[in-house]
Amino acid sequence: MHFISPELELYVEKHSENEPALLAALHRETFQKIMQPRMLSGHFQGRVLSMISKLVRPENILEIGTYTGYATLCLAEGMKENGSIDTIDINEELFSIQKKYFDLSPWKDQITQHMGDALEIIPNLGKKYDLVFIDADKDNYLNYFDLIMPIMNKGGIILSDNVLWSGKVLEEPNPKDLSTNVLLEYNKKLKDDPRIETVLLPIRDGLTVSRVL
Repeated sequence: MHFISPELELYVEKHSENEPALLAALHRETFQKIMQPRMLSGHFQGRVLSMISKLVRPENILEIGTYTGYATLCLAEGMKENGSIDTIDINEELFSIQKKYFDLSPWKDQITQHMGDALEIIPNLGKKYDLVFIDADKDNYLNYFDLIMPIMNKGGIILSDNVLWSGKVLEEPNPKDLSTNVLLEYNKKLKDDPRIETVLLPIRDGLTVSRVL
């Protein structure tokens, strides 16, 4: 589902900040070599992530779902000079392309790649976070949220991607469609949880911004 027309999307991109050269190169390589390149955040959403990070000025960032590292580098743009990013992905085949572009960036010594199950990795990170980006398997969104809430700093921001799920959240859910049903429950939880305040932005496939109270 396209929430806005391709022409309007192009206008939005042209009137937002330019895509940095390193990210443009990563964008091209992802579309040339990696399966499901649509998963990449892309120019406009990347600039939104960068702007949010610059407003938050996080010291510690956690990303659940690295893919090829595009969003990681966008979030790094707003990180404090002594900051760190822990980024988790379960797909070992993506490790080399992530590392290639992380090493080309100014933040190569501040980004730690974790390979494996995020549900097992997160409890052992031993940090408190100012900014978290959830963009992994939708079936575990509720579990990820429950894991990260105790390690969020007050005033911290939780970003949740794909919360509109190609418009499936408006349809009568199929009981067998676990991802859609989890996202419906997740979106309700973010709205109702008294520990956070939330706004859902209709950016690409839906991006929720939740602030920890």
